[in-house]
Amino acid sequence: MHDNDVSIRDESIRLGQFLKLANAVDQGSDVKDLLATGEVRVNQKVETRRGRQLQPGDTVDAGEERITLS
Repeated sequence: MHDNDVSIRDESIRLGQFLKLANAVDQGSDVKDLLATGEVRVNQKVETRRGRQLQPGDTVDAGEERITLS
């Protein structure tokens, strides 16, 4: 597993936007497919909602990537 930190400017960000920002997907249309696989976890729980609000300190696992919001 690869660990990454990604900074956001606002207080929160939607999961779909964050996955694009963190380069976990190539384009926005790939987010839905990735979430449907069950391979995305937010704070170690499977997440399928691309609109899920994330806050600094949250951890997102997507495939082999572990990304922490800072």
